[in-house]
Amino acid sequence: MRVLFMGTPQFAVPSLKKLHEEFEIIGVVTQPDKPAGRGKRLTPPPVKEVARELGLEVYQPQRLKGFEGVLETLKPDCIVVVAYGKILPSEILRIPPYGVVNLHASLLPKYRGAAPIQRAIMAGEKITGNTVMLVNEEMDAGDILSQEEIPIEEEDNFYTLSEKLSLAGSDLLTRTLKLWFQKKITPVPQRHEEATYAPPVRKEEFRLCWKAPAESVRDRVRGLYPNAYTLFRGNRIKVLRVELVDGSGEPGEVLDPKKFVVACGEGAVLIKELISPKGKKMSGEEFLRGYPLKDGELLK
Repeated sequence: MRVLFMGTPQFAVPSLKKLHEEFEIIGVVTQPDKPAGRGKRLTPPPVKEVARELGLEVYQPQRLKGFEGVLETLKPDCIVVVAYGKILPSEILRIPPYGVVNLHASLLPKYRGAAPIQRAIMAGEKITGNTVMLVNEEMDAGDILSQEEIPIEEEDNFYTLSEKLSLAGSDLLTRTLKLWFQKKITPVPQRHEEATYAPPVRKEEFRLCWKAPAESVRDRVRGLYPNAYTLFRGNRIKVLRVELVDGSGEPGEVLDPKKFVVACGEGAVLIKELISPKGKKMSGEEFLRGYPLKDGELLK
């Protein structure tokens, strides 16, 4: 089978590698290079780097509208999409005889959209998973080919859960495609009435709200890792890891200046790991040695 792969971030890399071992990959479509880092150097997406290492042809269209002509000349039997980052126009969906197959990091119809991993953790979910589905013209609403549950452990954050889902998803995708190409799978329509959505994370969501319950603060820190932050004496500190502890006080109030315990709307959290205003990753205790706190000091 002639497979065209579409994907962009690190999440898609294990799937590309796995599919390359099992199928004929006739090309890789990924997002254009983008400026990154302090120097804003033009940086290729992870999928492009790996595709080049594998000796695969790479395409980076600025727009998919009008790109269908290139795809038609490639004559793919199937197009596989893993976190490509753009909605595919209907003209592309009609090209491959085995359809456009997508790996989505949630148990659809829950968490349709761009940020299913972050939103699942932020909502305090204990179970998530991967879905392999056929792409149609609605967002993440196509018929399901396969699903697999993955537990969300208490210590999981966005980074660790993404890695788990990425690796497990590459195996599920490969197994599913083999059965799909053998016509051994009957697609199952989603229960659309049960759909929930996972919109992109907005910049303002990264700032912690200490009025929220402690469990919510913890899950936001985990889900937005490593970018959740609070303001300390007017400076931003990124909060990487917290632990639920007993305590009460005004939201944002430092209850224990020796252990960095902070009051929430309900309960309290112990800040265990952070990135200081100077950009250094450290434990809460290390931070306190450099920035002594006072009883009752507030984080904003």
